[in-house]
Amino acid sequence: MKLGVPRELARGEKRVALVPESVKKLTQAGFGVLVEHGAGERAYFPDKAYLEAGATVERDPGLLFGEADCVLKVGTPLSGDPRDEVSLMRSGQMLLSSLMPTRNPGVVKGLMERGVTSFSTDTIPRTTRAQAMDTLSAMASIAGYKGALMAAMELSRYAPMLTTAAGTVLPAKFFVIGAGVAGLQAIATARRIGATVSATDVRPEVKEQIESVGAKYVGIQLKNNASAGGGYAAELTEEDKARQRELLAEQCALSHAVITTALIRGVHAPKLISAEIVRRMKPGAVIIDLAAEGGGNCELSRPGETVEEGGVRIVAPLNLPSTMATDASILWSRNVTNFLLAFWKDKAFKVDMDDEIMRGAVITHQGSIVHPWVKEAVASLNGA
Repeated sequence: MKLGVPRELARGEKRVALVPESVKKLTQAGFGVLVEHGAGERAYFPDKAYLEAGATVERDPGLLFGEADCVLKVGTPLSGDPRDEVSLMRSGQMLLSSLMPTRNPGVVKGLMERGVTSFSTDTIPRTTRAQAMDTLSAMASIAGYKGALMAAMELSRYAPMLTTAAGTVLPAKFFVIGAGVAGLQAIATARRIGATVSATDVRPEVKEQIESVGAKYVGIQLKNNASAGGGYAAELTEEDKARQRELLAEQCALSHAVITTALIRGVHAPKLISAEIVRRMKPGAVIIDLAAEGGGNCELSRPGETVEEGGVRIVAPLNLPSTMATDASILWSRNVTNFLLAFWKDKAFKVDMDDEIMRGAVITHQGSIVHPWVKEAVASLNGA
């Protein structure tokens, strides 16, 4: 079975889906690996390292797509300029990438029509067995780490407490919204740099996790369970939303830095911080909206931009993992390698729909959309 690793061409993307250490592991297991010329250079993995690991470096992307049995990508396949990757794929071919399928129903529809069997790493269930394959968690950890550092850099004050000849400077107050992987890493990093941290989440079961990484838990008593399972949060009732807004308004007004990480099912970003809440915050305060790719948790966020309202800076970064391309690529590569090897039996890759992990990951197969959430998204696209 031949794996193809094309160069990522999406704007700002520096990661690569497979690094040399994984190439060596996969070739030893019996896979063949084709890597596009320069695919790893922005993450500091040169072609020479791939050749030494046992890969073939291919300069023609058309030949790479044509020869590969399975294409490995980090991001969603491009469907237009600078390369139409969907049209390069063929019936029976496989694709393993982060499709974010409910955000990209048009791409999913194109893959279905071409008969591609596609696997989305971001829909792999968050179970103990699947942890080693979970790219969403690996990348969220990087986002949380970078988010806390960005907050410290954007502030006009120190993050830690300092005792100086001029007197004592009190630590900055950080408030983290959402205690998934990104939120917990943001808390841990903010504590490492000396900030005082409080955090909230609609899932009461994460209180102990928040406290275990050094933050004070603040929350509300919900009328209904807000856990959707698998580490994801569900939509709140209108009554619970109103009570949550009161809590957030109070905590944001007390904080110097607010880091938001809240996503529903890991994809949709609920609007938690209204313009009114922003206007009640301290001048010089900062909001780092780590949910920008899902639309943002702050009403005033502009994904990919920094805006200011009443002296409060609102930063909505996109693709933070790409800013740490070397480690992000290594972690991604290990995750997808673990997925491939888990279903590699007798020198063949088996699509086993009875397996929970496989069933969660498969989006399109044999000309159909087989994932239930994605069926709904594409049906909506078609006006059904």
